[in-house]
Amino acid sequence: MSAPWITYRPELKVLDCTVRDGGLCNDHAFEDGFVKAVYDACVAAGIDYMELGYKSSKRIFARNKFGDWKFCDEDALRRIVGDNPTPLKLAVMIDAGGKCDWRTDVLPKKDSVLDLIRVAFYANQVPEAVDMINDAFQKGYEVSANLMAVSTVKEQEIDQVLEELAKTPASCVCVVDSFGSMYAEQIEILVKKYLRYGSETKKEVGIHAHNNQQLAFANTIEAIIHGANRVDATMSGLGRGAGNCPMELMIGFLRNPKFKLRPIFQVIQEQLRPLSRKLEWGPFPQYMITGQLNEHPRSAMEARDHDATRDQYVAFYDKMYSDLEM
Repeated sequence: MSAPWITYRPELKVLDCTVRDGGLCNDHAFEDGFVKAVYDACVAAGIDYMELGYKSSKRIFARNKFGDWKFCDEDALRRIVGDNPTPLKLAVMIDAGGKCDWRTDVLPKKDSVLDLIRVAFYANQVPEAVDMINDAFQKGYEVSANLMAVSTVKEQEIDQVLEELAKTPASCVCVVDSFGSMYAEQIEILVKKYLRYGSETKKEVGIHAHNNQQLAFANTIEAIIHGANRVDATMSGLGRGAGNCPMELMIGFLRNPKFKLRPIFQVIQEQLRPLSRKLEWGPFPQYMITGQLNEHPRSAMEARDHDATRDQYVAFYDKMYSDLEM
């Protein structure tokens, strides 16, 4: 029996989405010092990509209700990274469904410090997503296609989505467990399916796992085993609701000597631990329940947001399961 876990795949790349996914916990209102600390840690740790936030439409999202990382204007990005004279590549996410003015807000690559545009969309938004992918690629960026909530999409529809994405210049198609509902067997099936559709145009497959059932790390490992070469993680698991695959676990698992753990633990100690006293994330029971039911965690987030319901696990359980019976 071989022991592949003691070696590493040099082609495997890690993307840190601490600021982008974590911003969903606080309306993207991180102070510059926090974002700079995560950026510096990514550089020192040898992380390949850092995702700083969204490029959301200012027509839809009021500028005074959200922090800079909801919009990722170029001046805000450069306030943190300057011209980014490092090997770390920088990314933002753009949402389909009219949430982003991508034609104007995604600048030509020559005018931006960004390297990667991640296009997030649902199965019914594929035509717009294809246009967004083509636009970002023509402007000079690497592009990733992130089909959201894949656990709710019928298999024949997944096949059709992947067939359309295979025709695009996206270099990566990401398996996204939006609700933290999937198990290893499902991850295996999807990664192999994504690889099969992307093989002709040599697309990489990524994994973005949420931690509702405390399987984000395990499912990320499962995706790697079956050929995913692009993995997402966040420091201390920071992210919407239950959070994400913890970066410190992921880097500890990977054997590539270019990755360093110490800078990550420094950010956890100096930034994320103090933040956890003011901002909540993690696999609380409500998130476990929505994960098991393959439901969006918005109801769990609402319950966790109020003192009267935060620890009323049985009431939440009864409500979720009674809703299923209606």
